[in-house]
Order: sequence, then structure tokens, then C-alpha cells
Amino acid sequence: MMTPLRFEQLYEREWAELEALLDRVRGRTVDQSAGQPSGARIAALYRRACEHLALARARFYPAYLVDRLERITADAHQLIYQRREIGLARLRELVGVEFPSAVRKQRSYVAVAAATFLLPTLVIALVVYWRPELILSVVSPETAASFEEMYSPAAGVIGRTRTATTDWMMFGYYIRNNVGVAFQCFAGGLFAGVGTLFFLSYNGAFAGALAGYLTERGLSSTFYSFVATHSAFELTAIVLSGAAGLRMGHALIAPGRVTRLQSLVQATQESAVLLYGVTAMLLVAAAVEAFWSSATWLPPAAKYGVAAVCWTAVLAYFAFQGRHAD
Repeated sequence: MMTPLRFEQLYEREWAELEALLDRVRGRTVDQSAGQPSGARIAALYRRACEHLALARARFYPAYLVDRLERITADAHQLIYQRREIGLARLRELVGVEFPSAVRKQRSYVAVAAATFLLPTLVIALVVYWRPELILSVVSPETAASFEEMYSPAAGVIGRTRTATTDWMMFGYYIRNNVGVAFQCFAGGLFAGVGTLFFLSYNGAFAGALAGYLTERGLSSTFYSFVATHSAFELTAIVLSGAAGLRMGHALIAPGRVTRLQSLVQATQESAVLLYGVTAMLLVAAAVEAFWSSATWLPPAAKYGVAAVCWTAVLAYFAFQGRHAD
């Protein structure tokens, strides 16, 4: 077992670096020639310090070590999560570096979430296309009829429910619906990840059943041109919500050398940036869906062209943006 002295020697450099970066941000050091420290580096060192603190407590290391780590992590937490002066610089750091870096860091969870969502979508879409009557095992006959009406070429506005009379009402409806689905996928992680897997597969199966049914009914032109653009943001956000939920579930199942509560807290902190980004993507998706996707005056070719640009931009953003900080 590692001795306290060896533990301190091994990680002293990281602690000292984090302390120095925190002092620079708060203006306690005279030399500011190096510029503003990287938020991603501070966040990474903070997560490492949290791990070290949990280990020090679990191994009953000397009080001076635990006290130092508690002070460092408390200062970093206050800076990262409770700082009031957000500003444009912080927003640029979050969008330009931290969000895409967090997605890449949790790519294994993202891959599992994507497969859990997409496989039921494809399978159920093919099954319902071949056997359209199976849509009734997913929705009621009245709901199936309302879907045909919503995506009919004769509809004044594509995808609008009967109870909504304006695009702004649909904008609010889409926000509530999308946030609800994303929250289910994230919060399901508290049930050891099983809830997340269920909601991802359920929503995938529902989307597949709807796509298969409307395709078989000859409404593919209006349906796919409707979903093509906003799905780049909406479906990606749902998958990322599922990834955050799976990260929490994994923390509960395999906490490592810390308690399950400590592991869960750490996983939630790591997923916080993902949830910020997901919220922004869902707002964008709702706006596009309400004001662009539903427009009947736009030709399908225009919608598909913009959809291609959006999908390319989203995938390139997560693949390449902020890689210098990884």
C-alpha cells in the first residue's frame, strides 16, 4: 500500500500547479504575463484533486494532507461552479473547449448510448414498415391518425399538434418535450444505468415506429424533410444525456476505491458540462423545429441541404473543436 509520503511526492506537482493556477485567476500573483489560465486545465486538475482527496480519506492519511486537499478542492469548486462573473470569456471556454472535450472524454458512454438509441430505431422502423399494423402496439389508432394528419402534404404547417395555433406555442411544446426526454435519459442513471438504457431504447423504438409507419403511408417526403435539420441537435443531445446517465450508473456499480456516494458526486460533476451543452442544443433544436422544419413554403431540397450542413457541423464540432486542451 502506498505510504503518505510517497503519495505526497507523487502528486505534489499537480497540487502545486492547481494552487498556482487558482492564485493567478484570483489575481494573487504579481506575474500575469502568461495570460489567463485554461479553464479546461483547472477543471482537469480539480477532478484529479477530488480523486486524491477521496483516496486520502479512505486510507486515513495524515490530517495535514487531507486538510490541504480539502482546501484546494473547495477553492477550485468555488471558482468553477459558484463563480458569479461568468462573462463572454467563460462562455467561449465552455463552448469552444470544455463541452466538446467532455464529449470526447466520455466517448465510450456516448458510443453505448448512441447504439442503445439507434439500434431499436432502425429495427422497429423496418418491422413497422413491413407490418404497418404494428404501429397500434406503440400508439393508439387516434394517435396514429393524428400523425398522418400532422405530416400530410396538405397540412398548413408540418408537425403541428391540433392544440397549438402558432409556431411560438410549438416552440414551447418542443422545449418541454425535448427537455423531458433528455432528463429521463440522464436521471435514469440513478438506477444503476438501467433506467437510462430503457428510456434510450424506448424513445428509439418510438421514433423508429413513427418513421416506418409514415414511410409506408407514403408520407416520407414531408416527414424526413421535417426531421432532417433539427435532429442534428435534438438526437445528439438525447444521446449525450444518455451518456451522462450511463456515467452516473457506472459510478454506482463500480465506485472503485471511494464510496458510492463520492463516486456519484464525482460523476455528476464530470457530467455537468455535458448537461450545459445538452440544454443549449435542445433550445436550438426546438427553435429550428418550430420555425424552420415546420415551414411548408420551404422546398424539401433546401431543408435537406441545411440538414447536411448542420449534421456535418455538429459531428466536426465534437470531433475537432478544442482538441488542443485534451
